[in-house]
Amino acid sequence: MDKTSIHGMWSSRLMFILAATGSAVGLGNIWRFPYMTSDNGGGAFVLVYLGCILLVGLPILMAEILIGRHGRVSPVNTLRGLVRESGVSRGWVGIGWIGIVAGILILSFYSVVAGWTLHYTFLYVKQMFGGAPISDPGATFASLLGNPLELTFWHAAFMLMTVGVVALGVEKGLERAVRFLMPALFVLLLLLVVYGMTTGYMGQAAAFLFRPDWSVIDGNTFLRAMGQAFFTLSLGMCTMMTYGAYLPLKGISIPRVGIAVALTDTCVALLAGLAIFPVVLSFGLDPAGGGPGLIFTSLPLAFEAMPFGILYGLAFFGLLAVAAWTSSISLLEPATAFLVERFGVKRRKRAALGIAGLSWLLGLLSVLSLNLWSGVRIMDRDIMTFVEFIANDLMLPLGGLLIALFAGWALNRTILREQLSDMPEALFLVWRWLMRVVAPLLVLTVLVRAVV
Repeated sequence: MDKTSIHGMWSSRLMFILAATGSAVGLGNIWRFPYMTSDNGGGAFVLVYLGCILLVGLPILMAEILIGRHGRVSPVNTLRGLVRESGVSRGWVGIGWIGIVAGILILSFYSVVAGWTLHYTFLYVKQMFGGAPISDPGATFASLLGNPLELTFWHAAFMLMTVGVVALGVEKGLERAVRFLMPALFVLLLLLVVYGMTTGYMGQAAAFLFRPDWSVIDGNTFLRAMGQAFFTLSLGMCTMMTYGAYLPLKGISIPRVGIAVALTDTCVALLAGLAIFPVVLSFGLDPAGGGPGLIFTSLPLAFEAMPFGILYGLAFFGLLAVAAWTSSISLLEPATAFLVERFGVKRRKRAALGIAGLSWLLGLLSVLSLNLWSGVRIMDRDIMTFVEFIANDLMLPLGGLLIALFAGWALNRTILREQLSDMPEALFLVWRWLMRVVAPLLVLTVLVRAVV
């Protein structure tokens, strides 16, 4: 267990927490979670969400980390080793393949959307040097989506940013990136929150987000909170398993780092709401218009009218780009690690470029679905939405369900106690019960709801 990964190791617990939080914090945290909170009971939804984190998110997160740390290699090869040690069916190795395929599919369309943030960041940089303002945000956004060449360019630019980090390995690539990017993300976010305080609408924004309204809480609210708790922690795609493989054994508690990642991820999402909604409310915009409509059409209108709006817009879309970048790095790493183990450490750059190239090519389907192939429908969905449905709504819950069952029922108890040695026996039994019964049932509910 003292062996190190051939890919390298995190230098400290803080570096792992920053990397894992970077994986968890993405575009969804900054526009989806605040909107879901405000639209589903405010503070009541936050409490339900935190309950789901405790019952589903954190237990599965701990399971992924401990599986990765024990195996020390890519998810597929880690599971192959654990299957032999535990004497169970080799079919469990399929968890690793599900995670790798899901990561490649998600990166394909995620890179396209992240390219939008780069495009808008560039527009605000141009404005700083006398470029034309975004006077009609709706037309600007529609023009971007309707231009396949421009979308392809930004999709390629973002993918090159991602592969440039992963190709350098754990210490020179991933760790150096998160050492800079995560503090930058936190600083940008806090600056935007401070600016939000100057609008005079921070109180209304806080009430919009946190005032509990229990009357809107129902079964669907629990399912939404559970789905958000699961997806926000990057579970089911084996990224946390991969990052766990680079985690030192001595002096680092898996429960503690798991709690730190879950809390930091939630705090970033809530702070994003406090950064966005004061501006939205101060300009009379609809705060319930979450998603791309709010981010790419409504907010730029406010930025053009507010003092220092160009700087705010630059900081905001820069924040989005950083959040997307840290997430995309973790999506590319599992498949890259697998190819490195197969073909040798010296082939890391080629492995990263090969996987990124495949994902980029798949992303062209999403690019074209926004314009030239917009009429193509699969299961009543456009191509981009269909790929997202397969990866996000089906493969991730399936992967999370199998991870819970594997850790709860198949994995050797000695391995579990070795990895969770600092956890009291009573808490260990509670965690194992959650993995065996509660988490599988709740994740299965989310999966069934997605299918039905």
